[in-house]
Amino acid sequence: MNIRSELRQNYGPAMRLAVISLILCGLVFPVVITGFAQVIFPSQANGSLVQLHGKYVGSNLIAQNFSQPIFFHPRNDSASGVDPDITVQDAYSQIPRISLATSISNDTLRQTVTPPAEGAFWIFGTPYVNVLRLNLALIQTSYTAYKDFQ
Repeated sequence: MNIRSELRQNYGPAMRLAVISLILCGLVFPVVITGFAQVIFPSQANGSLVQLHGKYVGSNLIAQNFSQPIFFHPRNDSASGVDPDITVQDAYSQIPRISLATSISNDTLRQTVTPPAEGAFWIFGTPYVNVLRLNLALIQTSYTAYKDFQ
């Protein structure tokens, strides 16, 4: 009996602290942070989902698998394969393939790439484009190559 009370006295506070920490860090904190994110940044908290004609078609945060020659492709040198952005130079290098597949002029495709270019932090890094946004811009045009996707 003496050993039991000694164990309870020595390990009781540690067990109570472990349970309290589990509840606070494992339940309360994630619920509070998720609720805060839903109120302040609802789009980002829900994965930055993108819709086309009321249907979810992807996320701005994760690369989509575009394999048809009429679309811009995400870069294949990304270690994880989930990077949604490509450099402007990479987008320009894909223009001849898309032009050949769609009969859209290189100049028109180049104009499509240039406006959505986003910059890196201030002067650091290279400008990039989001592949999903770029392909959605092509789909929303009136070109016949994209009529099946409209």
